[in-house]
Amino acid sequence: MALSVFQNVIIMLVYMSFGFALCKTKLGTPSHAKTLSGLLIYILGPAMIINAFMNTPFSVSTLLEIGIFFLTTLIIQSLFFALLILVFHKKYSDGKYRIMTMASVLGNVGFFGLPLITGIFPNEPIVACYSSIHVMSMNLLVFTVGKYLITNDKKYISLRGAIFNPTTIAILISLPLFILQIKIPDFAGAPLSLLAKMVTPICMIILGMRLSTVPIRELLTCKLAYVACLMKLVIYPLFAYLCVCFLPFFSDVFKVTVFALASTPAAAVIESLAELHECEQEISANMVLLTTILSTITIPIILMIAFL
Repeated sequence: MALSVFQNVIIMLVYMSFGFALCKTKLGTPSHAKTLSGLLIYILGPAMIINAFMNTPFSVSTLLEIGIFFLTTLIIQSLFFALLILVFHKKYSDGKYRIMTMASVLGNVGFFGLPLITGIFPNEPIVACYSSIHVMSMNLLVFTVGKYLITNDKKYISLRGAIFNPTTIAILISLPLFILQIKIPDFAGAPLSLLAKMVTPICMIILGMRLSTVPIRELLTCKLAYVACLMKLVIYPLFAYLCVCFLPFFSDVFKVTVFALASTPAAAVIESLAELHECEQEISANMVLLTTILSTITIPIILMIAFL
């Protein structure tokens, strides 16, 4: 199992190196990452979510488990946010600490997490639904707590954005099809599956392209970025696992999925929001990239705890 995790993480790192090499050899430019990001967010991501639900057999208990997973991840993220805000709120006049707080909780649970968890549990299709619904619980916090932290202004909190976004819309499409077990015809299902498989390569290629623009010295010498790495890649996953590991009504698959998704690197949406609101763009990019790079080391190691 641990070998499978390691192999999946290494594959992601290879994908990232492709994007890095494209820009360094001038075969691509960092500006192309914006177009690829649009493709990822508005087409590939929703395709991944719909495909995940379409490949999961329906039962009332499965639907209930997915709902419980949504609430569980929402509560865990909210609790850790509350703890960090309690500890660091006096330093929030400095935007770097607000970015660090976001990077310590919000993870790449979809584009990075889905292939990771399906690699761990290839015979458990429900884990793909877990990953997809986790994206939804995270987005609720992105457009509320996240936007507040980025801007330090409550007026930017967007309940509309929390509800109406590509992830939520994809889930709202998926759930009726899933519950009613409406099968997508092969002529549509095959391309949908292909688009879903493109998510991880494109996501990591984008990160590699962005990495090509960051001076390596700055990336490796940013002390606060290492604090974010410690929080996101070690402390937060352990906190998430402790929240569920002793509860007898959660299955092992449920618990390990919570743990694995919590161990993913910082979400790229943090960098996107930082760019949008012109708040500490450089350090937000550094935190996303550094957590992604170091996660190739931390994920295989930390997940061994779940397999003991």
